[in-house]
Amino acid sequence: MTTVLRAILWGAAAGAAGTTALNAVTFLDMMARGRPPSRTPEESVQRMADKLGVQVPGDDEQRQSRISGAGSLLGTGTGLSVGCVYGFARSTGWQPSIPAASLANTAAAMSLTGFSLFTLKVSDPRRWGRSDWLSDLVPHLAYGVVTALSYAAMADRGL
Repeated sequence: MTTVLRAILWGAAAGAAGTTALNAVTFLDMMARGRPPSRTPEESVQRMADKLGVQVPGDDEQRQSRISGAGSLLGTGTGLSVGCVYGFARSTGWQPSIPAASLANTAAAMSLTGFSLFTLKVSDPRRWGRSDWLSDLVPHLAYGVVTALSYAAMADRGL
């Protein structure tokens, strides 16, 4: 297997671990504060379907379930994609420290998510309050740290 492909696969696996951490921190926040889940993933899917002129099939319940599932997959896809890009960057010789890699992964995931929310007109991060930013930053920081640590563990072992 080529070095680049191995690095991208390690990045995907690290991104999957980071996504799990992001979800866990999000669910802990929901439990601690008693807050409902964010509707932005579902709203993003619905906006994409509308822009593409695609009707999500099924009755109301089936349609909502499909939209909910697709919204969750969007988040997973973002986490895997950022991990793959991180792995590719590492294959080019970029060797950041764990703190620098954590911040880079956090910033990449937050930027990709925020950009999509903004361009789809689901949410405008420029109008978020302190609580909104913390609710977004903390889980993404968990993503960034776990992604960086997972990649380092795989690279150190030469899997």
